[in-house]
Amino acid sequence: MMGAFVNRPTARPAMTTPLSDLLAAAFAARAPLLERLAAERTDAYRLFHGSVEGESGLTVDRYGDLLLAQTFHRALAADELAALEAFYADALPGLPLIWNDRSQANSRIANKLPPEKSVVAQAPREFSEMGVRYRFQARHAGQDPWLFLDLRAGRRRVMQEVAGKSLLNVFAYTCGVGVAAAKAGARHVVNVDFAESSIAVGKENARLNDLPIRVRFVQSDAFAALRQLSGIGQAKFVRGKHLPPFPKLEAQQFDVVFLDPPRYAKSPFGVVDLVNDYPALFKPALLATAEGGTLICCNNVAQVERAAWIDQLERSARKAGRPIREIETIAPEADFPSPDGKPPLKIALLRV
Repeated sequence: MMGAFVNRPTARPAMTTPLSDLLAAAFAARAPLLERLAAERTDAYRLFHGSVEGESGLTVDRYGDLLLAQTFHRALAADELAALEAFYADALPGLPLIWNDRSQANSRIANKLPPEKSVVAQAPREFSEMGVRYRFQARHAGQDPWLFLDLRAGRRRVMQEVAGKSLLNVFAYTCGVGVAAAKAGARHVVNVDFAESSIAVGKENARLNDLPIRVRFVQSDAFAALRQLSGIGQAKFVRGKHLPPFPKLEAQQFDVVFLDPPRYAKSPFGVVDLVNDYPALFKPALLATAEGGTLICCNNVAQVERAAWIDQLERSARKAGRPIREIETIAPEADFPSPDGKPPLKIALLRV
């Protein structure tokens, strides 16, 4: 496997605890959770969360019949990759392991795979979460897995909330929240994402499931969609520049709005900045939420404190004339441990 990666960084410092011991401790700690997940038809979960389990920058996830290891700080040395493969070959026999090294500054996958591994990594697969089927490939044109497993808690809460209700899923990515909502009995679901490739996977996810409704997919910049749906309206010019074409949407409100923006993104329609300007997105999302409805907001930036972020949401809601009546925080599930109770992903369910 020495030729399985390129741009190999300097070797890792020697670990005080062998990697195999760290993997074994994490696996044992998850035994009760994995039993519960299997009972509810979930075969996708995090097996090793290195930032708090002894090897920062290393994660190992199961997606159905395949294991995905990712490195974010340093590439694996050959003996570390061998240790990973040997441990899981014994703990979860029959599941191949694919390693994606994302330790370079742009987080793009840097390591090449041997031909036999490359075939496995690019093969279309399926897995299940709470009885909902999803598409998966360990290697594809992008860099992130097609479903973020730490958001399972949010999808679970949506499924508990949405029966008989309408749902708007903004920054939908591969539309996991929207497909789960439709499976759980939502009467109307709209997914909005700018990336054609993500919407395509979302449509595949919908086709995998026996959905009782026809789910809608809108390829659009989130600002353009939210401003129209909320009734604010989308101008044709911003800072004197003519905007590119965007889908025209009628103003409407939804019983549930799910807002899961990336940390930072810039487009002709606006700037997404979860550290400095969450209200720019929050206000139109709030106005697109029906009176008495539910707005579920996510913030995945570790440096943002949950209390300060929620205070910002409350102030923004009061300023918009739609004060928050009730707040429920949703923590990631036990395969994403957080000893200090401050996980990077923060989810707030707001009754508005």
